[in-house]
Amino acid sequence: MRGGKQDVQSAIWPCMNISAIQKLTLLDFPDHVACIVFTPGCNFRCGYCHNPEFVLPESLQKLRKSFLTTSSAFAFLKERKGKLDGVVISGGEPTLQRGLADFLRGIKEMGFKTKLDTNGSLPEILRPLFKERLVDYVAMDIKTSLARYQELASACVRPEAILESITLIKEQAPDYEFRTTVVKEHHDEGTLQDMRELIDGSRRYVLQGFRPGKTLHPAYEKCTKVSDQDLVRMSRTFSQAAETILIRTQSI
Repeated sequence: MRGGKQDVQSAIWPCMNISAIQKLTLLDFPDHVACIVFTPGCNFRCGYCHNPEFVLPESLQKLRKSFLTTSSAFAFLKERKGKLDGVVISGGEPTLQRGLADFLRGIKEMGFKTKLDTNGSLPEILRPLFKERLVDYVAMDIKTSLARYQELASACVRPEAILESITLIKEQAPDYEFRTTVVKEHHDEGTLQDMRELIDGSRRYVLQGFRPGKTLHPAYEKCTKVSDQDLVRMSRTFSQAAETILIRTQSI
């Protein structure tokens, strides 16, 4: 206890899993110098995922000994005060972490801006974060059209939850982007047109191309690399659906 108030960091140590920290990024938090805190585990099983070791439970068990404590994460942030503007919470899927709100609250109390990366599967978690103003920027992955979500991401996906999160972010997030990793063999013109309706009226939409390599499902290892020219062509489908449409060439 400090001055009659429970120490925030101590309160969340048992609940927040941290798989790694990237000490510096100039790309992931627009207009901010930031670090990235990664959380392990995901409720999606996107076949093209390049980080299966941070998704599959059996792989996570092998890595658990290398996880960082919340106290070490806050100690790192304390050393970076005045050097970093913000902290990105990414995954995996951070909204699966029971201590997420407390962790964000602690980061905000240290004076950092916060960005949250999410797949949008849990709008019930996002809503109170926005209400308390714990998140300054949200990046939500829009995987595909609602009709094809279960095909691409997981049979357990609730398409209605994805739509709810999109609406919630448009209406309540201080700033945000929607983004899609394009897989040529999946994102045909009809799918892209359906996705256009999902992002219509949004502030910022980012397209990034799939690159073949190690993937969660071996079938995706030989999928076609999406070129910058492909992304430019596909971006025309989303013309005027968002205030800003960006092509991110270095992401996967």
